[in-house]
Amino acid sequence: MEQNRNGIQAFARLSNLIYPRRCPICDGLTGSHKILACGECRQRLVYVREPACKKCGKPLEKEETEYCADCGRRKHSYIRGKAVFPYDRLLRASVARFKYRNRREYADFYAEELIKSCGTALLSWEPDALIPIPLHKSRMRKRGFNQAELVARRIGKSLGIPVETGLLFRAKRTSPQKELSDAQRRSNLKNAFQVRKNDVKLRKIVLIDDIYTTGSTIDAAAGVLLEHGAEKVYFLAICIGRGF
Repeated sequence: MEQNRNGIQAFARLSNLIYPRRCPICDGLTGSHKILACGECRQRLVYVREPACKKCGKPLEKEETEYCADCGRRKHSYIRGKAVFPYDRLLRASVARFKYRNRREYADFYAEELIKSCGTALLSWEPDALIPIPLHKSRMRKRGFNQAELVARRIGKSLGIPVETGLLFRAKRTSPQKELSDAQRRSNLKNAFQVRKNDVKLRKIVLIDDIYTTGSTIDAAAGVLLEHGAEKVYFLAICIGRGF
């Protein structure tokens, strides 16, 4: 038993030397795989708090406001959504490194924070499965991984919720959403998603994505799932734009 424990500890030390964990906020080494983020960096984080939009979860400025400007004028396909962080300077840089600089270990931190902040709501939705927003196959080949899937799998493992990656797929290669207006985003995502089965057996689904801004991506994916038999679709995102 003691020999086995020593072997595990030695393997952990070796893994930390070969694949050192980096802090998702400053990108510096944390010193241990057990430390997901620097203590000082955690103090710099801003979380989504009330008041927040009752539909998408965007932070709002006024207590008496129920919905953000976007949700007030648009009907969304999903029931409700939540996110952990406002999409500020720190999270913009963090998510960019996660996606484009192969910081896959960041997924542990994001999943942990999602569970802490949104886990109660997620479980209350009683999802049959989590579905990460899929990448187009060309982008998947280039990047090598789907950042939303990494986060979804960690949440699913922690909370005992199945993760479904074979149902929804991205049929059309779309332009980056950040470069487009609201109307262009919706047009860009028209017919972007499809399902591999004509009949979706899942009743309640939670979509997982990294960033929520106008909701065009979530709406497009949710709409397709609802058309093929899903009854309710929710979403969770790592970070979200601010409401007004």
